[in-house]
Amino acid sequence: MTTRQSASWTGHEGRASPGGLSSSVSSAGNQGVSFEDAPLLGDPAARGRDGGFPQRRRRRSSVTNTLAALTDIGGVNSIRSFSRSFQRAAVFPEIIPQRPAFVFAPGQEPLQASDIEAAPVRHGAAHSSSAIVDTDQEDASPLLTPTDSRLGERKRLGSDNLQRAISPSGSLRSSSIFSTPPLLSTPPIFGSYGSVQSYGTIADLESETSHPSMREAAELWRQQHESGANVPDGERPPILVKEVEQDGKIVLAVSGQSTLPQTIVNSTNVLIGVGLLSLPMGLKYAGWIVGVIALVLCAAVTNWTAGLLSKCMDLDSTIITFSDIAFISFGKKARVATAILFTLELLAACVALIVLFADSLAALFPGTLTLTQFKIVCTLILIPLQFAPLALLSVTSFVGIICCLGIGAIVILDGLIKQTAPGSLIEPAATYLFPANWLTLPLSFGLLMSPWGGHSVFPNIYRDMRHPYKFKRAVNYTFSFTLLVDASVAIVGLLMFGDGVRDEITANILETTGYPNVLNVLLVIFIAIIPLTKVPLNAQPIITTAEVVFGLRQQVVAEETSLVGLSSTSRGLLKALIRVVTLLIFLGIAILFPAFDSIMAFMGSALCFTICVTLPVAFYLKLFDHEISAGERLFCWCVMLLSITISVTGTVWAFLPKELIGAE
Repeated sequence: MTTRQSASWTGHEGRASPGGLSSSVSSAGNQGVSFEDAPLLGDPAARGRDGGFPQRRRRRSSVTNTLAALTDIGGVNSIRSFSRSFQRAAVFPEIIPQRPAFVFAPGQEPLQASDIEAAPVRHGAAHSSSAIVDTDQEDASPLLTPTDSRLGERKRLGSDNLQRAISPSGSLRSSSIFSTPPLLSTPPIFGSYGSVQSYGTIADLESETSHPSMREAAELWRQQHESGANVPDGERPPILVKEVEQDGKIVLAVSGQSTLPQTIVNSTNVLIGVGLLSLPMGLKYAGWIVGVIALVLCAAVTNWTAGLLSKCMDLDSTIITFSDIAFISFGKKARVATAILFTLELLAACVALIVLFADSLAALFPGTLTLTQFKIVCTLILIPLQFAPLALLSVTSFVGIICCLGIGAIVILDGLIKQTAPGSLIEPAATYLFPANWLTLPLSFGLLMSPWGGHSVFPNIYRDMRHPYKFKRAVNYTFSFTLLVDASVAIVGLLMFGDGVRDEITANILETTGYPNVLNVLLVIFIAIIPLTKVPLNAQPIITTAEVVFGLRQQVVAEETSLVGLSSTSRGLLKALIRVVTLLIFLGIAILFPAFDSIMAFMGSALCFTICVTLPVAFYLKLFDHEISAGERLFCWCVMLLSITISVTGTVWAFLPKELIGAE
């Protein structure tokens, strides 16, 4: 596969030149094609505004120039590149299919639409040349012939609807969000560009009609964008794409930007979280032998399934997200199921952070406020952060990693400082090789699995890599480091407190005397920072979904919606209300389910086992069933069935009264 290099910008009608206008042609779902000359994603402030009036560049001081130069030291691994990679990764989690803008990578010149053909799909015996259509005919988008495409285009341009397609029969295509094909398989605007799949779901439009329609649609989109009406918020960074020559054809493919170190950092950010605080209790419930084996197996199996997802991604370059893999494997219904699972995962994570905040402050300041009052305080602090820009939230998310690692370091340091039990590594507590109560074993599996839930964004991370063949190495480094951190906290926590270990090891530290006050203060600061950095970012996909459901962030600017014509002020107030109500829902659930270990056990059993083990193996079996050996197929089925069994059992145990199973 060789990259087609650009020749000149002036030879293409309606295209932006690097020196001035940055043109963006976007569909109603915030999908478009734009061209720019800035490195990576560029600096929007340095580009000209729509309308052809370039923005004047201000002179920068020598200090600013020096700082800018420092951030660029290291080339592709510079501070600036790391920052951009981290910002891209911050928006990877999604519940419903999103439509970010497509930006041509620097030095890549778009060809005529008629020259762009489908990216060849590596076919297995299990599926034909139409992977989407084979899975679920009724879910697939209709095939558009050139005649039908022009008809649909004229109808779009003759109404306020920017993105309506007409099927060959003349009926409107299904408007279901979950029926949307993978990102690059859908042409960004009227089929002019895009990696049109050999699935047969969408056909190219003729180039003779593409250029006028692109210009007209771009102008309409620019006017709507300036007025702030009927357009998405546009916070998601664009995806860089490039034209490549493959088997004699010119296709569009994602131009990955993240290097191996950046991918490791992004993956570590996904895996390192507050789930490690409940690992000592999971180890206590399982005993040393069963617990350590289970923790290592959870890391090994999820590492393996991450590799399976990358194999599924290699089938087609248009696949970008986890839900895209679900769609080509099992159709629209699988996408709906993953949307539900992702919603529950993000919701449970936000609730767990609020509970952790309240438990820690209540332990540090006993008798001041109740747990419920501390949860209300946390919610009130989070409300302003719900309106923070995405760029700021992505930076604060990195602070969350530092805080989690800092908590683990403080726990180990406290154990070494204290000379006597309880809470000392010098004089460890009594522990057991096997579970003291076998009824708690199913609960331990969920707790030990909870830190490994990162597969919902691993496909995005894989597609964002400069060199995808290094993904397996990045995953190995990430899981090895995460296992080292998680195992250290789990083993040290159990040795320090034994049977007395709490659902949050930090609660034990704060309630035990003999530790330096400065470490306790730092511990609480770290714990308080984590919800403030993680909750607003985790809540974004839920908020986006709610805005789409209520028509405030429309995937399609449809003429039928009742919200067309609603003023920007009214839409802004409704969006603000959704953000506040979302936090109040988190608060209500945190009050109803106050046990941190039960929340983490539910996440591990119901969600992590399903998303990280069951579904990736199911996708792999569906797409590669006739290519793999009988032994590998048998192994995959055994792993999937065992995962389902543990998931169902652990979920039931998470909601059982602790007195019933003797987990008090």
